[in-house]
Amino acid sequence: MDHSTGKLGYLRNVLVRLCLFCVVIVGIRFAYVVTLKGETCDLGDFCFFSLPENLNVISGVGQLAESVSSVMSIEDAGKSAPAKPNGLPDLWANNDFQKSAQFYSSVFQDLIAEGFVGPNSKALGVETPMGADVFALREIGVKDSIGIYKKGSKPLVITGKAVKQPFDDNTFDFVFSGAGMIDKSGKPGEFASEICRTLKPEGFLVVHTGSKDTYSFNSLLHLFNCCTLIKTRDIDGFDTCMREIVMQKVVGDIYRVEEETNKCSVPDYKMKLIKKAEPLIKEEPKKPWITLKKNAQSIKYLPSMVDISFKQRYVYVDVGSRSYGSSIVSWFKKQYPKQNKTFEIYAVEADKTFHGQYKEKKGVTLLPYAAWVRNETLSFEINQDPGHKDVQKGRGMGRIQPVESSGKAASEVDVIQGFDFAEWLKNAVTEKDYVVMKMDVEGTEFDLIPRLIETGAICLIDEVFLECHYNRWQKCCPGERSSKYQNTYGQCLDLLTSLRESGVLVHQWW
Repeated sequence: MDHSTGKLGYLRNVLVRLCLFCVVIVGIRFAYVVTLKGETCDLGDFCFFSLPENLNVISGVGQLAESVSSVMSIEDAGKSAPAKPNGLPDLWANNDFQKSAQFYSSVFQDLIAEGFVGPNSKALGVETPMGADVFALREIGVKDSIGIYKKGSKPLVITGKAVKQPFDDNTFDFVFSGAGMIDKSGKPGEFASEICRTLKPEGFLVVHTGSKDTYSFNSLLHLFNCCTLIKTRDIDGFDTCMREIVMQKVVGDIYRVEEETNKCSVPDYKMKLIKKAEPLIKEEPKKPWITLKKNAQSIKYLPSMVDISFKQRYVYVDVGSRSYGSSIVSWFKKQYPKQNKTFEIYAVEADKTFHGQYKEKKGVTLLPYAAWVRNETLSFEINQDPGHKDVQKGRGMGRIQPVESSGKAASEVDVIQGFDFAEWLKNAVTEKDYVVMKMDVEGTEFDLIPRLIETGAICLIDEVFLECHYNRWQKCCPGERSSKYQNTYGQCLDLLTSLRESGVLVHQWW
């Protein structure tokens, strides 16, 4: 055997094994870089190839390759964005991200065609977790685009809150809020206010919402009182059907109630809702204590008919609340459909016997006065059952009286302070708030309701539960009417009707 031939064969085997070893090392490194670290080969460490700079992820959306080269192409598409941080290309290669980017690209191309956004626009995406909308804007030429979310993902999204944006006033030409993010906001009023602050005058705002009913649509428009409606359309989102609303910022509040005339118009959508309400009881019930209580079971609550999400605050005003456990706890907290909203509660109660119950109640503000048509001192008569062991349960309903007492031995008269309820309401809430009112004031409703209508304060109330007091048939004495009240059932019906004609959803209470 020739020794030279043997040495050549040995060297050849060594070189082959060395080459195979190198191939294995390259393969392991490649798998580590692409699969585990999520990096691309612009890191400058152990990379042996480069890819075209002009690949567009939107055009190839949904085409995640089964081969390694396709994955790398998608990753490398991010090179057009500045300062690509570690891990972000994996997000861009995510199938959900690509679907979102393709959807938003289609949306924005339509908006560009209509002149709402352009290459020179400074654009903001609000509450965008992945930044797919910002990516789409940049890809179609709106380079000066950025998004905000509670957790940033640079270079597309920086850390920021929708309700407290990290930008100066009048910064953006175009603001976009997609995926129904305003629907999910716990503070839609602040959400809208911040957009109004950072959007430039004459700038455009586009909102995608999943809410479709007319009430919620108009509530949303009122939140954005800095803008006027341009157009709306239904679109098929990548997850669900959405409504797209396009608005433009103007100067001033276009939904302001006219203060000089104290008038407010009743929109058609409110009148249509009132027509869906349970009918008023036209004929006087012979046993009102039974009829009115049964009628409460057929009440069509406003939140059972519409979405009440787009309101700045949620307020419940109990006029004539008596004890805390009376209507606030036993009815409003337990039965009223609140759609998981937290309500501020105001209890209006002049009877000092009940005031102590409200001292430590969170979320409840006591107004220890009598709701009236002006600010003045009043006499307040309370009928008392002297034989009742429980003073509070035996205490009758208080009512405003002239200075002279009725003279009944079982009555007591207190001097109390009355306040202009209509003016208080106008200072306490706005048309952006959702306001529910229950009123049980022992006949004073015939003074308070006309005052609310006269001042325009009635338009601030969305839903009313009114117990109207009249000379009803007495439960104790068949054939006899109560002498406590002078008004008739017909007058009560007129009062209730006038409220519904004023655009207020009012229900007969007991």
